Formats: sequence, structure tokens, C-alpha cells
Amino acid sequence: MTVLKRYVLRLFISLKYITANVVDRNNGRIVVTASTVEHSIKNSLECGRSCNAKAAAIVGEVLAMRLKVEGLEQGQGRGIHVDVNKEVEKKGFKNRTKIWAIVNSLKNNGVKLLLEDNSDNTSRPSYR
Repeated sequence: MTVLKRYVLRLFISLKYITANVVDRNNGRIVVTASTVEHSIKNSLECGRSCNAKAAAIVGEVLAMRLKVEGLEQGQGRGIHVDVNKEVEKKGFKNRTKIWAIVNSLKNNGVKLLLEDNSDNTSRPSYR
């Protein structure tokens, strides 16, 4: 059974900044974004040369608030898809705490996430 993945969480992590986007796959547009580049978030952090998990959690909270404002915290009933294993592979093992900080922050703020489990190479999401 194929699950339609309309809304997908995409993460960009560098040495200095963390950016989280929710992308609408129907038209390829970014629906909601939050980043440590923004002055409102950057001024509340002491990020300096390295953004830590605390900064990632704040990015997740801001993203969750913006999703609620847009009315998309439930992903229009389907949820927002996240492939954590793929994100860890792409961003590197040392960034896994930042990735999980964003995911946990979104879940704690009421966003419906569908975590992909690609351990057996099927497209079967786990509802957590």
C-alpha cells in the first residue's frame, strides 16, 4: 500500500545554522520554515560557531507554532512525514541529537508526525 506523502519535513544543518522546512510535495513549495538565521531566533541564542540541540529544539518549537498558525499541524489529516534515518545519513551521525531534538520538539508541541521506518525497505510509516 502506497502512502501519500503530501507534507514532508526537510532539515538543513550546517556548522553555524539549522533550518527546518515543511514542503508540500504536490507543488514543491515550502509551506512553513524556521531557522536560526532569523534574527528573532538568533538573538535569543548564543549559537556562535556551533548550533547545539537546544537551538534545534527552539527551531522545532517555532516551526510547530507556525504550522498551527497555518492550520497544518495535522498535515491535513495525513500528518507530516519524516524519514529520520535518511536525515541522519545525509547530515552525519554527529548531528543525530539535533535531528531528534527537532522531531521531539514538534511532537511535544502537538504536530502529527509520521516517522518513516526504512529498516526493511518498505514504505510503511510508523505512527508515533
